[in-house]
Amino acid sequence: MLDALFEPRAIAVVGASTKELSIGNVIIRNLQTYGYRGKIYPVNPTAPEVCGLKAYRTLDEIPGEVDLAHIIIPSRFVPQTVEDCGRKGIKAAIINSAGFCELGEEGARLQEDFLSRAREFGVRIFGPNCQGIINSDPAVRAYCNFTYTYPDPGHISVVALSGGVGSVIMQALADLGIGQRLYASNGNACDISMSEIVRYYGKDQGTKAIILYTEGFANPRAFLEAAREVTAKKPILAMKAGRTEQGAKAASSHTGSLAGVDIATELIFEKTGILSFTDEGEMTRAAMAFATQPIPAGNRVGIITNTGGPAVIATDVLVACGLDVPKLSERSIERLRKSQLPEAALENPIDVVATAGGAQFRGALDVLLEEEGIDSIFINFVTAPFADTHEIARQIVEVNKLSGKPIVCNFLTNLSLEGFRITMRILKEGGIPCYANPSDAARALGALAKYGRLKKRDLGLPEIFADVDAAKARSIVEKAQRAGSSVLAAADVYTIFEAYGIPVAGWGGAATAAEAAAAADRIGYPVVVKVDCAQIDHKSDLGGVAVNLKDAAAVRATVEEMQSRLGSFGRLNFLVQKFLPGGRELIVGATAQRELGHLVMFGLGGIYVEVLKDVVFKIAPVTGPEAREMLTTIKTAPLLDGIRGETGVDREGIVNLVQRVSQLLTDLPMIQEMDMNPIMAFADCVYAVDGRIRI
Repeated sequence: MLDALFEPRAIAVVGASTKELSIGNVIIRNLQTYGYRGKIYPVNPTAPEVCGLKAYRTLDEIPGEVDLAHIIIPSRFVPQTVEDCGRKGIKAAIINSAGFCELGEEGARLQEDFLSRAREFGVRIFGPNCQGIINSDPAVRAYCNFTYTYPDPGHISVVALSGGVGSVIMQALADLGIGQRLYASNGNACDISMSEIVRYYGKDQGTKAIILYTEGFANPRAFLEAAREVTAKKPILAMKAGRTEQGAKAASSHTGSLAGVDIATELIFEKTGILSFTDEGEMTRAAMAFATQPIPAGNRVGIITNTGGPAVIATDVLVACGLDVPKLSERSIERLRKSQLPEAALENPIDVVATAGGAQFRGALDVLLEEEGIDSIFINFVTAPFADTHEIARQIVEVNKLSGKPIVCNFLTNLSLEGFRITMRILKEGGIPCYANPSDAARALGALAKYGRLKKRDLGLPEIFADVDAAKARSIVEKAQRAGSSVLAAADVYTIFEAYGIPVAGWGGAATAAEAAAAADRIGYPVVVKVDCAQIDHKSDLGGVAVNLKDAAAVRATVEEMQSRLGSFGRLNFLVQKFLPGGRELIVGATAQRELGHLVMFGLGGIYVEVLKDVVFKIAPVTGPEAREMLTTIKTAPLLDGIRGETGVDREGIVNLVQRVSQLLTDLPMIQEMDMNPIMAFADCVYAVDGRIRI
C-alpha cells in the first residue's frame, strides 16, 4: 500500500529553505496554502525556522513520527539521507532532486546506492527527478508538490510520467471546473511505479476515473496486469507521447526514460480496455463526463435540442463514435405531443424549439428517461434571451438526480452575461458536464459509451492445444543455441511448426540435386524448390525460389543451377515443398518486446505486406475473439470473404493457426522474430508455405 505517500500524517522537508523561489520553500508554502491537515517539519541545518515553522537540523531531531519525507538536496547527499529516513522510521520519500540515471553513469550509481539503502530499511521511493503528489481529500489536503494549481476536491485521479504534461492536465481540469482526487508525477520512477499508482487509484473509493500520461513503461507486463485489474472497475483515460520518430526523441531527452517508436503501449491500452487519446484536451473533456455521469448501458442516444444545426453536427460525431440515434417508440412520440409546443419536432433528435421552457425540456427528458430504446441523453441548450434558462437548467439537474442514464450538455451561450453564468453554475453544480460546442460534447459521450462497450467485451482465455509437442520444438531451439545459430534452418522451422499442429505444405530437405529429386517424388508434383542458407534472407530477390516444377528433371536442373549461381554465399541446402497455387496469400508474424512478451501480426502476405503494410498486431497470448478481430480490422478484410466471384478463405482455420502460433511463442520465449510469409489460405484449409525463425 502507498498510504504513507498519499495520506501522510506528518511530512519532513529535507532541504527546506528560507529562499522564496526555491523548491524547498515552495513545497512548504504549498502545504500551508492548501491546508495540509498533518504536521510539517522543515529540515535545515542553519535556519531556525522556515515559513514560520520551527526547523530541525537533522531528521533525528524531529520529535514526532514522520510518514513522508521530501528530499530536495544535491544528489550526492541523497543516499545518506534515504538511510537517515529509514533509521527515523519514515516509510516513503519523494526525491524531488535531479542528477540520477537521467544524467548517465555517475547518476545511475547514486540512484542504485540510495535504492539499496531504501530496500534495507523498507523506505518506498517516489521519483527521483519528480514533482510529487497531491491529495485533495478534505481530511488530508496534502500538496506535496512544487506546482501552482490547487485542485478542488473531485473524483478524477491523475498520474503522469512527465511533470510538465501533468501540470497541463491539472490546469486543464481546473479550467473546466473539474475537481481532482489524487495526482502523481513520479519522474524517473525508480521504485514506486506507474503500475502501483494505477492499482492504488483503482482501490481508492473516491476515484471514479483515472487520467494517465506516459512515454513508455519500464515493465510493460506489470502495467498490463495492473491495468486489466483496474479497468474492470473504473475507466482509465490514457495518452502516450512519442508516437513519431521526432516525438520519441523529444520524450527520451526530456525524461531520460523509456519512450520509443513502438506500438506496444497502444496494444496494452487496447488489450486492457484503456481509452486511448491523442489529444490532451479531448482527454480532459472526456474526464469531465466520467466525473459525474454513469456509464451507459448501450450505444443508443436520445438527443434534445432547441436549435437545429448543432444537433446535426452532434449526430454526425455521435455516429462516428459508434453510437446510434434510433427512432423513438410510438408511445414516446404520443407522450411528447402532450408536453411540447405545436412547432416542435418529435423524432430523435427532439427539437423542442428555441421558445421552449423548463416544462418542455422536462417533458422531453422524462420521455427519454423512460424510453427503453435509449441509453444516454445528449442536450443542445442554447440560452435564448426569451426563455427562462435558469428553470431549464434546474429541470435538467433534477432529471440528472433521478436518472441512471448519462446526460451531457452542449451549452451554447455568452458567458460574459451574468445571467447565463448563473445558468451554467446551476448545471455544473448539479453535476451536468457542459461543453462549448457539439463536437466536444458528442466525443465525451462517445468516450462514456466506448468504455461501456469495453467493459462488456469478453476476450475469452487463450486456447491451450493438447496436441502439441513442446519438448520437441524446444530441443530444436536449444540445439541451435548450443551451436551459436541465431537463424534456424528451414527444416527446423517446419519441424517446429508441425510440432505445434500448424499446417505446413508437404516438404522435405535436401543437400544435393539427387536428394531434392527424391524428395519431390515422395511429395508429389508440382513442387517448389527453395535455397536454404543462413546468409540469404530474401530468397526470392536472389532467384533462390523456383515454383511449379513438374518433374524430377526440372528439380535436378534447378538445384544444380542454384548451386552454381549462389554457391558463393556458403553451404547451400534446399527445401522441396508441395506447390499450392490459387490461394490467398497471408502473413502471420511475431516480434519479441522487452518485458512484455511477443506481438503477433496478421495481414495480407506476399508482396501485399511490402506495398500496403496492411497489418494488425495483438499481444500474445492471443485469444479466439482477438484472433477473429484481427481478421476483421485489416483494411483489406473484404478480400478474405472473396470479391467478384472469388471464394473466401477458411477464417476459422486462420484463427486456429494464429492461436497455435501464440502458444508456440508463449512456450518458446527465446524466439525473437518469426515470419510465416506467405500462408496460403483456401476455402477449406490453410498452409504455411514459407517460414523464418530467429532466436
